[in-house]
Amino acid sequence: MFISQGVTHNDALMRCDNDLESVVKIMGAIKHSYLINREQALSLFYDARLEQLIECSSYLRNKFRPSILTYSRKVFVNLVNLCRDTCTYCTYKKEPGDTTISMLDPDKVLTIIEVAKRLRCTEALIVTGERPEIRYKEVRNWLRKKGFSTLSEYVSEICEMIIKKTGLLPHTNAGSLTKQELYTLRETNASMGLMLESSSTRLSGKGMPHERAPSKHPKVRIKSLASCGELNIPTTTGLLVGIGETPEEIVESLILIRSLHESFGHIQEVIMQNFSPKKGTAMSNYPAPTKDYFMRAVALARILMPTMNIQVPPNLNERIEDYIDVGINDWGGISPVTIDYVNPEHPWPPIDFVNQVTSKKGLLLKARLPVYPEFLKNGRSYISQRVRPSIEALANDEGLVKESYLI
Repeated sequence: MFISQGVTHNDALMRCDNDLESVVKIMGAIKHSYLINREQALSLFYDARLEQLIECSSYLRNKFRPSILTYSRKVFVNLVNLCRDTCTYCTYKKEPGDTTISMLDPDKVLTIIEVAKRLRCTEALIVTGERPEIRYKEVRNWLRKKGFSTLSEYVSEICEMIIKKTGLLPHTNAGSLTKQELYTLRETNASMGLMLESSSTRLSGKGMPHERAPSKHPKVRIKSLASCGELNIPTTTGLLVGIGETPEEIVESLILIRSLHESFGHIQEVIMQNFSPKKGTAMSNYPAPTKDYFMRAVALARILMPTMNIQVPPNLNERIEDYIDVGINDWGGISPVTIDYVNPEHPWPPIDFVNQVTSKKGLLLKARLPVYPEFLKNGRSYISQRVRPSIEALANDEGLVKESYLI
């Protein structure tokens, strides 16, 4: 057994004698039925050797997601980076008067998107802070001058403009949204994103990372994720690993995501993102998760959801090839145009480099759209009629990006 990094010292990975007999039985059960419960998952997290987890998660990836790793060629549109929440690890949020504040007008957005199209991007990632108009009069006044009362209304207009004038596919990540807001944005988005981060209410308690971030409370996030399912929106979600959670909370969070997908079938991807300390934040001296701890979490994501698309961001990790071994099948969005505004200290690796790493592992790197192929071929209607023509112009018969577009 090892002591979790979660609650106190996140680099304390101390093993005792492993319950090898129990681990072997669980591994056998996975290869027989592919589904395990919370107690079995925890046993693997605590008792299995990392090599055993890698062998199992790699086996499942090769069985259900063989041959290729995907990525999305994207442009990051940093639409509005004011936010009503205050997370203790975040540098994305700015305050009025900050020199790096972003409140982009349509013309500026269009200029960015047109550059991205020339560089063969397919995804327009629209990112905003959480309902900044609630907290800041500057945002309310700015929106009012444009004829909008809420930021979600403005996002909808921006997404419509992007589709109409460029054909790129919007993927919006604007925090927790109401069902009506999601219904409206569904019409102009190929997919949407909302990180669960953690299902732990403890992390919203006093002195914890989400204490001053009401939208990060699990009940709020779960409600929005369920609404996405009810509306047939292909949805990307995931965990932020290393912010003080325990292995029990990681497993419970993954099982919650699995349950949402079992109920609605709409989760297209699970991002496993490792916490990275940032200067100037309350958690600047909080240690990042050890590689062993993070790799265990990634492996458990694959083991608990064998058929899911699992991503690890390539700009946040060294030796990214190690995560191929742990069972991922996607690198997420990589931009040849813009930085990662959420993690600006971590540049994107060149796509050619990612291709080399992937090919050395015997896999092919393929560009995907912001909506995964299985959601294009599914009999249910996951894509609005407004978005579908743009998808058909970009997608090949496999539902991936046409090679001719990338040339």
